[in-house]
Amino acid sequence: MIDDLKPYPEYKNSGLPWLGQVPAHWRVLRAKTMFQEVDERSTTGREELLSVSHITGVTPRSQKNVTMFLAKSNVGHKICRPNDVVINTMWAWMGALGVSRHTGLVSPAYGVYRPHGSNVIEPRFADYLLRTPAYAAEYQRRSTGVNSSRLRLYPEHFLRVPVVVPPPDEQAAIVRFLGWATGQVDRAILAKRKVIALLNEQRQAITTKTLINGLTRSVPQSDTGVSWIGRIPKGWEVHKLGRHIELATGFAFPSSDFSHDSDDIRLLRGINVTPKGVRWDTVVHWPRRLEDGLDWFTLTVGDIVLGMDRPIIAAGVRAAVIRQEDTPSLLLQRVARLRPKSSLDSQFLLLVLQGRMFAEYMAPIFTGISVPHLSPDQIRGFKLPIPPLEEQLNIVKVVEKETAALSSAMAIFEKEVDLLIEYRGRIIQDAITGRMKLTEAAQWLPEVDATSAADDFDGQSTLEEIAEDEAA
Repeated sequence: MIDDLKPYPEYKNSGLPWLGQVPAHWRVLRAKTMFQEVDERSTTGREELLSVSHITGVTPRSQKNVTMFLAKSNVGHKICRPNDVVINTMWAWMGALGVSRHTGLVSPAYGVYRPHGSNVIEPRFADYLLRTPAYAAEYQRRSTGVNSSRLRLYPEHFLRVPVVVPPPDEQAAIVRFLGWATGQVDRAILAKRKVIALLNEQRQAITTKTLINGLTRSVPQSDTGVSWIGRIPKGWEVHKLGRHIELATGFAFPSSDFSHDSDDIRLLRGINVTPKGVRWDTVVHWPRRLEDGLDWFTLTVGDIVLGMDRPIIAAGVRAAVIRQEDTPSLLLQRVARLRPKSSLDSQFLLLVLQGRMFAEYMAPIFTGISVPHLSPDQIRGFKLPIPPLEEQLNIVKVVEKETAALSSAMAIFEKEVDLLIEYRGRIIQDAITGRMKLTEAAQWLPEVDATSAADDFDGQSTLEEIAEDEAA
């Protein structure tokens, strides 16, 4: 169906290089003609707390289980109401904003903008439009600060942002179409992520069996007395992890001084540590100076990094090894660096941390805790089987060989998911900028709530919550 959609018969130059051509009858208006800043404050602090995310927009915090860094009192927090645009002023450049469907409380530092005037914009259309990467880039251009480390999108600058405004009936058609189209893509994404999860379970089963039983099945076994380990080959030892690593936790770099200058050094934050490895799609930097005392927090190749807040998400344990391409970088607070001593191979340690033994060790620690957090002592106290170093190296090789087909299949499905996510973004971008005419096609489609469940399946929104907490 999407391939059959045609463009509008006539276009005009929007006057915006990043937007290009728009349908000739569409308008491009300043945000101030549709929105006005409001500063309504709570006198009781009892309204529902809301979260602002670049992935899920404005949602109740209760749905996302984010409870860190909450104020002792919410009196004085800003109130937003349905159809208000809420912007995380500091993270607007990342697209951390959305149109609220709820009445609730947001940070006093956020911007709240309420519809006004005669230029009507459909709230769901505005939510799609204002959260696109093109608009996020525009917010970054308009954000200001005394230097690049203090970017803020202030109200006067947001209200000057050009907004694409189709006629009301076309806005409604676009919303209806996108609800249907993104729903189709999300179902495909969710199906592929379920397959990835099943493949990962198989890989974990093979890995755990080898980590506990070793490579030679005929070796006599001895009981460790540790519930998450069981029996291991004789000649192996069970030690606390702290005996075989140097552990460090990150420095408390103040977020107000983060830099977005790529010439500065990258900071490795919780959001950058995933079960799939270190990722840098969302990155902040820090300006290094001579004798700044930060050498201890420098990461080197072979270091293992472990997210201490929510160490387990749907995709697995948030542990990764530092590669050459991850350096230079500095360690931020709430991330642990595990630097193996000569008795422990880093890849062997990573297999253990990402496997079932470590997850089963953490399970009783987190029982009844809304926001799981690992302490340095808990990390050091984890007991694991330690084979001789040469056998550790051989185990890593065998596990990699035996799980290669599973890993390859997972990589293919993950690539397909990435392509579907990219395709989803392209559909949204083309629809809201008028690259295809949707009024006729949309009338045959059902009304669909476009809220996606697919984003949550691999822990992506959980990682976003970690980023939001780090910004608090």
